[in-house]
Amino acid sequence: MVCGLTLLARALRSGLALRRSRIGPVRRKPDMRQRHLRNARAAVAVLLIGAVGGPFSWVWLRGGELLGTFHGWVGLVVVALLVTTATLGQRLVRGASRAFDAHALAGSLVVLLAALAAMAGLVLLP
Repeated sequence: MVCGLTLLARALRSGLALRRSRIGPVRRKPDMRQRHLRNARAAVAVLLIGAVGGPFSWVWLRGGELLGTFHGWVGLVVVALLVTTATLGQRLVRGASRAFDAHALAGSLVVLLAALAAMAGLVLLP
């Protein structure tokens, strides 16, 4: 999950750079969009794999109750926001949407809540 959070932070950083270039005087470098997409897609894949594997590990290997922890509930919200952000991003890529602000807000919330979920998950480590 540390790898997923790192990729998520890199995607946020490159997304914010894209935003600055879109609304301000900062020049856009040719590879900025590709870097953001590469990091964001990898982060989504890693975090979704963790979101599927985490409950399996918790319930079947460690005998816990499904969504019986704060970490589980925050993780569920993170997954919902992550899928929302990815869907908005894909619509932006295809040109089917101009919801840049909604994508940026949802992505920022994903990063903040994923960090909260990581901290909440530390107490669950064996």
